Order: sequence, then C-alpha cells, then structure tokens
Amino acid sequence: MDKKMLQRLDSKEKEELELGLKSLIEQTYVIENEYKQLNESYASLRKTISEIIEVLPTALWVLHKDKQIFLQNHQALENEALLSKIDTTKPHYELEFEGKFYIIKNTFKDDKIIISATDISDEKRNERLASMGSVAAHLAHEIRNPIGSVSLLASTLFSRTELKNKHIVLEMQKAIARVERIVNSTLLFTKGVHINKEKFDLLELKDECEQAVNSYNFSSEIDFEFDFFSLQINADKALLSLVLQNLIFNAIDASEEAELAHAKIKIESLLDDKDSKRQICIKVFDEGVAIKDEQKVFEAFKTTKLKGNGLGLCLCKEIINAHGGEIGFEKNPKYFYFTLPL
Repeated sequence: MDKKMLQRLDSKEKEELELGLKSLIEQTYVIENEYKQLNESYASLRKTISEIIEVLPTALWVLHKDKQIFLQNHQALENEALLSKIDTTKPHYELEFEGKFYIIKNTFKDDKIIISATDISDEKRNERLASMGSVAAHLAHEIRNPIGSVSLLASTLFSRTELKNKHIVLEMQKAIARVERIVNSTLLFTKGVHINKEKFDLLELKDECEQAVNSYNFSSEIDFEFDFFSLQINADKALLSLVLQNLIFNAIDASEEAELAHAKIKIESLLDDKDSKRQICIKVFDEGVAIKDEQKVFEAFKTTKLKGNGLGLCLCKEIINAHGGEIGFEKNPKYFYFTLPL
C-alpha cells in the first residue's frame, strides 16, 4: 500500500487493516501446514503403493506411450528380457518364454500402459501332470491284462523248454517283469500312495534287495553289498521294497551308463539321531554317472535315462513322505538316501 494512502487512514481504519493483515498471515500459516500434511500423506501413500507393488508375485511395468519405462517392480527387473516379447496390442493373453508360461494383462490408463506378467508355470505343469497321469493310467490298465497273460505263458515255456534255451526265456521273464513294474508304478502314482503299516524285521528288506537285483536285466559286472541289521520296525514293507528297488535299479543304470569295467553298489542302513528323534537311514551308493539335472530329480515324467518312465524317484518321494521320512541325495560320494522315523 502507498505510504500517503496509509497516512490518510484514521486510527479505526488502521486497526481494521492491521487485523486483516494478521488474519491473512494466520491463514497463510494454516495453508502452509495443510500443504505439508498433504505432501507427507502423498509421500506415505506413494511409499505404501511402492511396497505393495514390490511384494506382488507379478512382474509389473508402467510405460509411457512411447514405451519408455515410467515405473517397474523388482519382479520386472528380474524379467527384463520378457518385456520385449510382450504384445501390448492384446489386452489379455498367455505367453511362453524361456521354458516358462505367463499370463499377460495390458491396461491403458490416461497416457500410460500398465503391464502385468504372472508366472503360471507351476499351474501349467500340474495340468500337464494330471493329463499325463490320466493317459498313463488308461494305458496301464490296457497293458496289464495282456502282460499278465504273456508272463503266465513265459513261466509255462520256461518249465517246458530245454535247458540250453532256458536262459533265453529267463531274459524274456526279466523284460516282462520290467514292464509289470512300470505298469504297477504308473497305477500307484495315479491312484495315490496309501500306506498299510505292519511290524517286520529290517533284515527282510535285504531279501527284497537281492530279489530285485536277480530280477533286473543288466550286463555290466557289478558287485553288490547289502548291509542291514535286525530291528523291528512298523512300516509298509511292500512300498519300502518298491523304494529300494527303484534306487537300486537307478544305481545299476548309472553304473552301466558310466561303462565301468567293474562297478560296486552298496546299500547301507544305520540308526541316526536327528533333533533328538531316532530314525533309520538307508543309503544306496553307486560309482556311476553323476546326477544331470539336480532340480528335477524327483519330478514326475522327468528322466535322463534310456530306461524308465520318470516315475520311479517321484513315487519314492511320495512313499517316504507318507511314512513321515525324508528322501534326498549327496554328490560326493554319490548316494541316494531315505530316512524313517522310529
């Protein structure tokens, strides 16, 4: 305000002006405080949104219309190469990239494109397993009856054939036994594992191991050592025998694949105290080829062997889990093991 105009004001007008200025200053402080609070609320909201975005199990990108990245979360940073494969013209579709499956969703908001990519590989794998399991169960049922007939005829042929030809029939019986094992394992896998516990001596598993070796068809020279001790246990003997069969057959196949002049397979049993709980641990050692894909050892229908259908170790895991035990492997020295709580 001009100085001359200020001088013309009387005392009452000056007082009113002073009160007006004071009120204006107070309102300025109020507005400033409200701005600070609003700014703090905005910062807090932005932080919360960022935290939510980071914990999402989904890769999330926010792009400008020119496809430049405006915002992305940690999942998006880890899947940087995936962004270049996404078609933003499709609002919702499925994409396969580097062996994984993703659900892609594109949303347009103002001048931004919001892209989300959700990994559905596990769901896809489960769907495929269910489909493969259904087909395998059907085939197993169809194969079971003719294989039973062939097995019966082979037994009759063995008793009637000349001594010099009995070894041929014996090889036939071993091949038939292998098909029967695959059929039974497939049916067990598709129906699910249900254990029937009974008391028996651990030494009886030694007999099961010896029978398994005698029924398996292999040509390499392999020494077997079975180290069992006498102990009454409560478990499903038939299913544990199946676990040992699979582990021994895998050890034989690994030894043959390594083309060793003289191989050795050892089955060792021992008592172990873990977390103050007593348990039996059975280990199957071999000197064969190393495990090729450690991440998929116990995954169904995954095998790198020439023999087998990829169900053996997966089934072993289900059986041991049903007993409340643990199954795994070590690389040096190489052995598979499983534990049974007492």
